This record gives sequence, structure tokens and C-alpha cells, in this order.
Amino acid sequence: MLKKYIHNLENLLAWSQDKISNKQFIFLSSVLVGISSALAVIVLKTFAHKIFIFATYVTNISIFKYGYIKVILPIIGIVLTVVVIKKFLGGSIEKGTSQILYTVAKKASIIPKKQMYAQILTSSLTVGLGGSAGLESPIVITGAAFGSNYAQRFKLGYKDRTLLIGCGVAAGIAAAFNAPIAGVLFAIEVLLVDVSISAFTPIMIAAATGALVSMIALDETVLLSFKQQQTFNYHNIPYYILLGLFTGLISVYYSRNFQRVEHFFAHLKLSPYKKAFFGASILALLIFIFPTLFGEGYETIKTLSQNDPGQLLDNTLFSDFRDNSWALLVFIGFSMMLKVFATGITLGSGGNGGNFAPSLFLGSYVGFFFSKFLNLTGLTALPVSNFTMVGMAGILSGLFHAPLTAIFLIAEITGGYDLMIPLMIVASISYALSKRFEKHSLDVRQLARKGHVFTSNKDTNILSTLDTNSIIQTDYLTIAPDETLEKLVDLISHSNQVIFAVVNQEQKILGIVYFNDIREIIFNQYRVKYTLVKEIMTNPIDIIYPTDSMETVMNKFEKTKVHFLPVIKEGKYYGVISKSVALEAYRTKLKSMTIE
Repeated sequence: MLKKYIHNLENLLAWSQDKISNKQFIFLSSVLVGISSALAVIVLKTFAHKIFIFATYVTNISIFKYGYIKVILPIIGIVLTVVVIKKFLGGSIEKGTSQILYTVAKKASIIPKKQMYAQILTSSLTVGLGGSAGLESPIVITGAAFGSNYAQRFKLGYKDRTLLIGCGVAAGIAAAFNAPIAGVLFAIEVLLVDVSISAFTPIMIAAATGALVSMIALDETVLLSFKQQQTFNYHNIPYYILLGLFTGLISVYYSRNFQRVEHFFAHLKLSPYKKAFFGASILALLIFIFPTLFGEGYETIKTLSQNDPGQLLDNTLFSDFRDNSWALLVFIGFSMMLKVFATGITLGSGGNGGNFAPSLFLGSYVGFFFSKFLNLTGLTALPVSNFTMVGMAGILSGLFHAPLTAIFLIAEITGGYDLMIPLMIVASISYALSKRFEKHSLDVRQLARKGHVFTSNKDTNILSTLDTNSIIQTDYLTIAPDETLEKLVDLISHSNQVIFAVVNQEQKILGIVYFNDIREIIFNQYRVKYTLVKEIMTNPIDIIYPTDSMETVMNKFEKTKVHFLPVIKEGKYYGVISKSVALEAYRTKLKSMTIE
């Protein structure tokens, strides 16, 4: 029945595609992609929330006190995730939002169909059953997959496919937090290489649709939202500046240790199942001692911002200290510093999830720890709930290098913009400090390590998508060193070359002759007849290799100030690259990647 309904809907859309303009069809498509992404969010969020409620309920039963059920569930979840990936998903699955960047740049915005369900299935098992990660990254990939496959189904071009990927991403974030502005900003600030103002409209439509569907169909208690906050006092600005510095440093700490944990598991010589059980067992031990590390952690964030944060110690090994503020602070501090290891273990051992929710978890704990510590020392009296919320923007901005997304996300989920000034202060300082120590954001670092660099520098992004081999001109004429200039003049008269490589019989380059360097000589018949090429050739100013990236090639042109450079392959002369050809390739790519 459902299959028949979908088939009829596709036929209707195919009919409408011929009746309306392309722009109108994109607007309609953005609504449908937004609805699809929102439904995926509802399924994921509801499942994860129900499991958390179940685990919390069972924990309250005396025989399961101290969260024994919360220890068992993550092991089951991670092992099941690995089973599903190995048995039903071809043995591998792409993780992290950076994969969308790579797909847009290198794979013509074509995402495999399996990503429309693979992320939902695996992340619901991992995070839903207590893995210490977030659902937002799988949500984003699922939304992007919906957009890409929808565009493929209706034979839309690269620009429209990329635009609908952005629509799916924006709708996913908007639905997950009921924050449409943050959804739009995340899609543009983090994922899409270049977007013109006119392309905002479909993305905004998709984000609004996703947020509306979520608002109607998703239980409000599932969402991360805050209705209670204290008034902003400008006298606290110095402390918000300090919080910005603190969150920036913690962001660097998280990013570097997460990479270390992932690297450890990547090089662990165990079978996937043994690795999953090994990692999940360590995670279980961490959760047994610090139950706050269970799942997304959004429920504990809400608890932290309320009047009785001591509830976090209920049904833990430290429940006897629930009314001791210093003991609570120590517990929060350890939870804060161990979160990166819990998340790294969850994902490194085979689970699926992301770092978005952990960044919010960490940010709230950092904000609470910072303000509560200062209050307990008697140095000041800070509004702890405000610092708890603003801290989330600091870590999110520092980890993802996305200050605008961080500012507006927290502003939206707190139900107002009263904290806009401290949000801007903390997010910008954290971003600047994190950027100082970490060139790339957390999700992009792995791509950068493989040579696929995507940054906020548009030129770098575009150059990284170009292939050096595609612009090498291999048909350039060469000349031997013992030939006279008569031979060279003959070659010049029968070609439009202005550069000639001087090579020996083994095709090894010995030098270069530029036409401009011999312009005066060729009009002297005596010198032309008796001068050998080797007498006037010069050493190449620089050399290009086919393995050089386009960014390296352009840097060499910029450094040498010449318009042609020779290419060497396996020690032999291979061809020439023209600066004008390289720039034309750049302009063509820029035009194709600009979403209008």
C-alpha cells in the first residue's frame, strides 16, 4: 500500500515538473525533502527518548540500582550496530558530516540510496541504546541523502542536487531542535561551499517545514529546550569573556583527544565484533561510574539548568553526596572531561553517531562548572543557568568552527534572544581561540589528513576539487641540447609555443628555453646558425609533479611569477601546465559550484 502511494506521488511530481518552472519545482521539492527529513528526526528522537525513559525507570527499581541496565544497553547497542553494518550494509558506513562535503565536491552530490535508511537504523541502535554520541550527524546525512536521491529521481542537475542536499540538512537540524534559523545557518556555514542569496529561499522553506512537522508530531519533552533563564546582567561580561577562553581551550582538548581515541581503535588489530565488545565494555564501565555519559545526554543538560542539579547524583555511586555542592562540582568536572573518551570509544569501536550532541553536553557542563566554581569560592554570584546555556554555544562554535550556528541555535532553544550578547561574546572568542590551535574543525580534520581539505576559504575548497592531471598539456614540442637555434626557430615558426623543454635521449629534462629570453637573438642570423640550445637554456625555476594538488600548483605559479611550468613524471619530462589554463579550470569549477 505504501509503495503504491509513493509511486503515485512520484508520478504526480513528474507530471508537475513539466507544468511548472524549475524554480517552482525546487520550492515544492524543498517542502517534500523537509517533510522527509523531519519524519526521520521524529523516528530517531522518539526511539532514543523512549529507551532513556525505560533505562531510567528500570534503574529506579531496587535490584537495578546504580544503573546496571545503563551498563548493559550500550554494549548491546554497539555490538548490534556492527552486526547490522557487516550483515546488511555491505560492511561499511560513512560517518560524520564531513562526508557530505566530500560528496558535494568529489562525487557530484550523489549520495547512495542506502544512506536514506542506514543512518537511522545504526544510530538508533547505538545512541538509542545508550552509546555516548549524538543523533544530529546521522540526521544530517539522512536529510542530505533524501535531498540527493530525490534530485536523482527527477534528473536534476548538480546545482539543484546540491541545493536539495542543503535543504535536507537544514530541515534535519531545524526539526531536531525546533530551530529553523540554526538549520539554515548550519547548512550554509558548515556544509555548502558557496551559496548565492537567491538559494536561501528553498533552504529556508525546508527548514521551516522541518521545524513545523517536528512541532506538530514530536513530543516537546523529547526536544532540547529551556523555558527558564535568568536576566542578562552586563556586569558579568568579563566572566563571559573568561568563559569564551575556557570553552575554546576545552574545545581543543576535546578535538585532539577524540582524534587520539579514534586513531587508537582504527589501529587496534581485532575483528570488528571483538573491537565492538572491547570498546563497549570500556564505555559501560565509564557509564557505570558516571551515568550522565549514557546516550545523548540531553536530559542531564535540562537537569543541570534547573534548580536542583543534585538530581544527577541520584542512583549513582555518589548518591549520598547529592546535597554536597562541591561533590556535585567534582562529579560534573569528571563527566565533562571524560565525555570525549566516551564518545570516541562509542564511535571508534563501531557505533554510529556524531559529535553535535556531545558538544552541547560538554558545553553545558563546562558552563555550569565554570560559574558554579566561582560562586562556591565566593568570588562572585553568577547566574548558573545562563552560563550553562551559553557554554553550549562556546563548545559548539569551537569544535565545528560555526559561531553563527552556535549563537542562533542556543538563542532559539532557550526561547528568546535575551542572551544574544553573551552568546556572541562566548561563541566568537571560543571560535577564535580554537581556530588558533586547530586549523580545521573536528569533522573536517579527518578529510584534511587524507588530503581532502575543506575550509572556509572558498578558493582552497574549489582548488581541492580540481585534478592537476586534467590540465597538463602533453603535446608540447621539445628540443635536444645539441641542436642549433635554427632548429628552435623552425619549431617556433610552426607552433604557438612560448616555452620549450630541453631533453636528452632518455627524456630527462635538462633545461628550459623561453621565447621571450631569445627574442633578440633569433634576429641575428649568425648567432642563430652557430649557437647551440644548451648555451642559452636555463634551469627550470620550478617543477610540477602530477601528484601535486592544484593549490600547490597555483602556489608555484604565484611564487615564480611565470606563466608556464614543466611537469616531471617518474623522473622524465611529461608536459607543461599553463597558468591561464589552470585559471580557466578554476573559473569553470567556480561557476559550476555556485548555487544560485
